[in-house]
Amino acid sequence: MTVKVEGQKPFAGFNWKKLAIIGGIVVFALIILFNSFTVVQPGHTGVVVTMGSVNEGVLQEGIHAKIPFVQSVVPIDNRIQKLEVNTEAFSKDLQSVKTVLAINYRVDTAKSYSIYKNIGADYENVLVVPAVNEVLKAITAQYTAEQSVTNRVLISDGLVEGLNSKLNDQGLYVTDVNIIDFDFSDAFITAIEEKQVAQQQLLKAETEKDTAITNAQAAAEAEKIKAAGTAEANKLLNDSLTDKVIENKKIEKWNGQLPKVTGGSGTIIDIGDVTSEGKSQ
Repeated sequence: MTVKVEGQKPFAGFNWKKLAIIGGIVVFALIILFNSFTVVQPGHTGVVVTMGSVNEGVLQEGIHAKIPFVQSVVPIDNRIQKLEVNTEAFSKDLQSVKTVLAINYRVDTAKSYSIYKNIGADYENVLVVPAVNEVLKAITAQYTAEQSVTNRVLISDGLVEGLNSKLNDQGLYVTDVNIIDFDFSDAFITAIEEKQVAQQQLLKAETEKDTAITNAQAAAEAEKIKAAGTAEANKLLNDSLTDKVIENKKIEKWNGQLPKVTGGSGTIIDIGDVTSEGKSQ
């Protein structure tokens, strides 16, 4: 049997204030716990900042303890990063050359804290981009505009070497530079096209000239060979013409008629008739 007391509320004797205090302590403890650890993702290092001061050394990949509310960890990406730069420079022959570059670089893990301390998180725009512009201008000035197109590999290698000489001490390493595009003024492109057409026409004329000379030489050589053959044939024929052969040829060619002889008085004597009369007597 339940006895109901008039005017008594449920949980009237429960200490809500104490419960609120306990709940606040639990929440605060959880906050403290979560802020006591940090996770550094793969391919990154963690720069520890204690009350605004950058600590030397870095945290490697994995989970690490830190002082809550006193220390913070700034992640630095140490993987190879790609940067595309559009820049303009003047060539050796004072042509304007617009260049699009793709630069692959990375941050040295051991110097991540130094880069963050001295430069900040925006090291790409503060260090890398200005260095690319400076080195490219210096290298472009060594070549004419036309040579820039034919020496892309040399220019790329020069950029890698020049950028590393400027950035390595800061903890940045350039691994590769690709020249995506060269762009020149319309007047220069027109001049190059006209030059190429002229070179093609000159090459065609030289080819035709060489062909004509070759044909003439071949014809002369053929005539020389023919003449030599004819001379050799005549020599062989002359060597073969003995007296007997000549007499035999005469007999083969004789038509059976004796020649007519003109006398001193203008009379013509037919030897054939004379011989006929002699026979009949």
